Amino acid sequence: MRTGTRTPLLALLLALLLGLATVPAATAATAATPPHAPAVKASTGTFRNPLNPGPDPYMTYWKGAYYLTTTQGDSIRMWRSPSLGTLLTADPVTVWTDTDSSRDRDIWAPEFHRFGDRWYLYYTADDGVDDHHRVYVLESDRDDPAGPYHFKAKLVPPNHASDFAIDPSVFQHDGRLYLAYSGINPYQHNGLNIAPMSNPYTVSGDAVAIDAAGGCPEVREGPEFLNRNGRTWMTYSTCDTGKPDYQLWMMSLPNGADPLVPANWTQHSGPVFSRADDHGVYGPGHHAFFRSPDGTEDWIVYHAKTTSAYTYTDRTTRAQKITWNADGSPDLGRPLALGATQGLPSGDPGSGTYWINDDGRSSGAGTVAYTGTWNSGTGCATQCFWGDDHWSDQAGNTATFTFTGTRIALLSVRDTGNGIAAVGVDGAAEQRVDFYGAIRTGETLQYMSPRLPYGRHTLRIRVTGEHNAPSQAAFVSVDRAEVYTN
Repeated sequence: MRTGTRTPLLALLLALLLGLATVPAATAATAATPPHAPAVKASTGTFRNPLNPGPDPYMTYWKGAYYLTTTQGDSIRMWRSPSLGTLLTADPVTVWTDTDSSRDRDIWAPEFHRFGDRWYLYYTADDGVDDHHRVYVLESDRDDPAGPYHFKAKLVPPNHASDFAIDPSVFQHDGRLYLAYSGINPYQHNGLNIAPMSNPYTVSGDAVAIDAAGGCPEVREGPEFLNRNGRTWMTYSTCDTGKPDYQLWMMSLPNGADPLVPANWTQHSGPVFSRADDHGVYGPGHHAFFRSPDGTEDWIVYHAKTTSAYTYTDRTTRAQKITWNADGSPDLGRPLALGATQGLPSGDPGSGTYWINDDGRSSGAGTVAYTGTWNSGTGCATQCFWGDDHWSDQAGNTATFTFTGTRIALLSVRDTGNGIAAVGVDGAAEQRVDFYGAIRTGETLQYMSPRLPYGRHTLRIRVTGEHNAPSQAAFVSVDRAEVYTN
């Protein structure tokens, strides 16, 4: 059972007079707007995170679409969307599965790069034993990031022929190509290594170890690169990814300097992207960079969590714009709250999305109504959209979102005391959805509706009063609905 402070009646009446709230059919609370709350009126030129429920993202924009990969474990899947705002609703395409038992398990951190008229997809995989992780590359059959792909090579520096290796990336410096990855070196089991390449699928020499700082003794992983303003900037993740302190640090190398000479890399002090407790963001890291569709802006895509608990779950993909400092270095800023409204990248055609909050406020043509008595309040703070949610464990109670669009997503709290809801669209057959989570997390994607003809629709969430064995109770949480109009 969660508790929260109810907003005084006077504040609720004031909100109604200002047109900021719609009273549902049951008890509602109107939270004070937190610093990271989205504007009440959001245009079609905005979006909200998450972009994907998976971790370890890599993304690029190419010929009218964003292409995204995240860690899936048993295969490599890719999502394609013309707008950043509709990536969450995109259907995945499986671009690679493997029948070789030495590398068909624990497939992590895929990323793809274009050289000539082919795409090369780099990833790590094993046979089910973590220390057997090695780095591999696929080659596309045509000029398309979604493939199809065929296996091209195992990437093995001669001096690390039988060593653990994960998180491959490639970068060009002074016209030469290099492989960077995380693996065994004198500094960490997961430490940064760089090796020369003669082409996108051939390592041509020994790897060198980079002694990178990181604020904790554990990993240095997920290296990514920006070449700008006369330097190559290498950002990388540090600390155990299960910790809330997983974060990004940075080193740089001037043009004209050899990347294979460790002393040529300059360490920048302190993290450049780290937890933001006031925004409910923990463990931001394992990232990549991409350009806006018109090429005028730089963006970061990364994973983060909504819980400070030690866990490898709840890592979702998010994106935000970055800027540049006067000294030429990238300024990654601070992680924004999950659900914060942002402007779309420059040149993005628009997503046509809007939100409906659990208290009835909406940035578009949407409402929510309740039957039965629901609890409501601001006890979930930064874990919830606008800092508030509704919850009930009474069988038969319902929450009904009315919206105009083509699809709706429900994001809300999963918790140890949550149970099972029956969810249905437009009165059709209900689907059972389990809101239980072993660790409490907020703005978790609970349900995505099927694609619908554009028009007015309803999404009904019915409390069943049931829960599975691990759960302590049968609460169902209602927080944010994201509506798609394209």
